Amino acid sequence: MFVVLLRFSANKAKAPQLMEGHNAWIRRGFEDGVFLMVGGLKPAVGGGILAHNTSLPDLQARVGEDPFVAEDVVGAEILEIAPARTDPRLAFLQG
Repeated sequence: MFVVLLRFSANKAKAPQLMEGHNAWIRRGFEDGVFLMVGGLKPAVGGGILAHNTSLPDLQARVGEDPFVAEDVVGAEILEIAPARTDPRLAFLQG
C-alpha cells in the first residue's frame, strides 16, 4: 500500500491550465484499480492519494505521468506501507 503526497511547488499558478489532464490521470488511476482515495491536503498545500495493487516502480512511473508532476506544479513523495493490522473493512490491503 502506498501514500502519495503531492505538494505544490513554486509553479502552483500553472495548475488551472493542467487541471483537465490531472483529473484524467486521476480517473485512470481509479479505472485501473490502483487508486483507493484522492483528496486535498489542508490547508490547500497539495493533494494526497492512497494507492494499492501496484509495485513501487510502477507507481513511480504512474506518478511521473501526472501533468502536475511532469510540469513541476507539485513535488511527489511516495511512502510505502506494509499493513500489519487493519480494520476488517480494510483487510484486502494486507498482502
